[in-house]
Amino acid sequence: MTNVSTQTRYRVSGMDCASCASKIDTAVRRMEGVEDVSVSVTNGSLTVTHTEALGSDAIARQVSRLGYGATPWERGSGEAENGGGGHSSSHDEEAVPAGQSWWRSGRAKLTIASGMALVAAYAAGLVFPEADHWPFLAALLVGLIPIARRAFSAALAGTPFSIETLMTIAAVGAVLIGATEEAAMVVLLFLVGELLEGVAANRARASIQGLADLVPKIALVERDGRTEEVPAATLAIGDVIVVRPGDRISADGEILEGASDIDESPVTGESTPKRKSEKDAVFAGTISTDGVLKVRVTATAEDNTIARVVRLVEEAQESKAPTERFIDRFSRYYTPGVLVVGALVAVLPPLLLGEPWGEWIYKGLAILLIGCPCALVISTPAAVAAGLSAGARRGMLMKGGAVLEGFGRITTVAFDKTGTLTEGKPVVTDVVAYGRTEREVLSMAAALEQSSSHPLAVAILGKAKADKAPVPPAFGAKAVSGKGVEGNVGGVALFLASAKATAERASLSPEQASKVEELNGQGKTVSVLLAGEAVAGLIAMRDEPREDARAGLAALKDLGIRTVMLTGDNRRTAEAIAAGLGVEAKAELLPQDKQRIVGELQKEGFKVAKVGDGINDAPALAAADIGIAMGGGTDVALETADAAILHGRVEDVSGMVRLSRAVMANIKQNIAVALGLKAVFLVTTVIGVTGLWPAILADTGATVLVTANAMRLLGWRPSRAS
Repeated sequence: MTNVSTQTRYRVSGMDCASCASKIDTAVRRMEGVEDVSVSVTNGSLTVTHTEALGSDAIARQVSRLGYGATPWERGSGEAENGGGGHSSSHDEEAVPAGQSWWRSGRAKLTIASGMALVAAYAAGLVFPEADHWPFLAALLVGLIPIARRAFSAALAGTPFSIETLMTIAAVGAVLIGATEEAAMVVLLFLVGELLEGVAANRARASIQGLADLVPKIALVERDGRTEEVPAATLAIGDVIVVRPGDRISADGEILEGASDIDESPVTGESTPKRKSEKDAVFAGTISTDGVLKVRVTATAEDNTIARVVRLVEEAQESKAPTERFIDRFSRYYTPGVLVVGALVAVLPPLLLGEPWGEWIYKGLAILLIGCPCALVISTPAAVAAGLSAGARRGMLMKGGAVLEGFGRITTVAFDKTGTLTEGKPVVTDVVAYGRTEREVLSMAAALEQSSSHPLAVAILGKAKADKAPVPPAFGAKAVSGKGVEGNVGGVALFLASAKATAERASLSPEQASKVEELNGQGKTVSVLLAGEAVAGLIAMRDEPREDARAGLAALKDLGIRTVMLTGDNRRTAEAIAAGLGVEAKAELLPQDKQRIVGELQKEGFKVAKVGDGINDAPALAAADIGIAMGGGTDVALETADAAILHGRVEDVSGMVRLSRAVMANIKQNIAVALGLKAVFLVTTVIGVTGLWPAILADTGATVLVTANAMRLLGWRPSRAS
């Protein structure tokens, strides 16, 4: 009988560096029944695809043998509890639960104990000089025994060349050549470096967890005419919540009653609040600044916009960038190579040149410490994780390191028009009156349309509301199939329809016909209002560009990126919109035409990003090097394509490119620091200038520098030049 595959996700405690992740990956992959493994240092997570015959408990036990805690991942549970109970390694209780200070972790306690033991050894040496190296040997063992145990477990699980192995060999070798005091200090410095790595890793995890914490834990629900406080996690779709001025909104929803300026800056980064009222959508975590709202819940706590953003970013951080995959492959050969080089340095000069054994063994041991690959291996994932988190906090989702890296190579961006460069709904742009005021024309048209939900009717009613034009009752209002709408308002028979349909009932003067043609030439749809048999006015509507569309396109051009608009709309409308935005336009395209044009651009050598709504642009999105879904937090915007712009800002496309370039520059800096320090200390060690202490400082120092440099990306802002 064939075993059915299943996927289990674990929260892993004590995993704070790339070396930890590599050991866990190798150990779990060796288990029979495991099909795929994905480990994320930044998330502190392990995802395993395995047969049902291999129980999830067996996987957790395998991880625990390496000294890490592994507990089933529970959505919304916050940071890991100290996990996996009963583990015997020094990684026991190393994870820092949410809200707990770093110095209370097991790793910190071990480091402090090792430091105190070393101080005690120095004190014992002053009081009992004849004790020689024995106090330092005792101090060394406090820190080295847990490290050696981890090295042994890793070797049994398939990772013989771990950083713990290098550390153990170096420390034992130092004791054998009489450098016990120095070995004890090196072990302490190694533990300090690991502790600093853990603090930095927790900060990276907290950066995206902080987004989830924006959603309040308590909600005010209206039931049976009363309000009561309930946990926000228990809200169901259809519940009605009350949001008071200054409150954070506790769920995604639609406003049923009230109006308020909504501060979306915690979620979108927008500094200016947006005015929202009935039927407008609101996001969990945003703030109602000045009004009381009643909001109908449209998504549960596990599925609101922020929860899905967090989930997608966590999954993205588990997807490795090409640079990261290359460095992973490189490190597999690098670490054994370091062992060989260290052995050759220790053995060849004494054998071939008669040099002192003690001196060259010491140098060989120092090379083992210099060669630890931690800084190099963490250089890319730390920067990628910070970049993904920084983008997500500003509504720019990129699904993995490969996508983030790919944005930096984009040379052409192809945009859909409707709903991407434009708002996706028509608005009234012109009201032209004949024999009446514009306000009267608008009032009469709105009266006819007040019971319709047609997009053009909604546009007219919206304009009337914005201009505070009265909407009188209409009698006998009805749709005229395929033509328009008619009715009686204030005793006047009205007919609102296209110019072609109204020509059947009345004639337009040359001036009126010319005006209609002029408005059509601007890409606008024109409705003619007849009062009796006379033309009372013209109402022109158009799907207008987003506020930031022109600035967003200009920002891409400033980056040297070509822009083009691909639309199925008629040529005249497309060219009018394109002229106003300063973008190249290709109109009257079917979905397959858009896909074909993307392919043609790629054949010309362009790296193409396609921006669309994720539905009718699906073929072109799939064909592009990077597909970008533009949306307002919808399922389509979040789950279609390679990247998503959650908040409908055209400028975010250039923001993604800038972020990618900033991340790639950061990675290059990190690799330069990691390899540069190793090269310097390798030379100084061989010529006898530096020894074991500076060697371990070179490794831990480089790791801390690289991680700190990557964490700078958490403060990235779209406005910064890359």
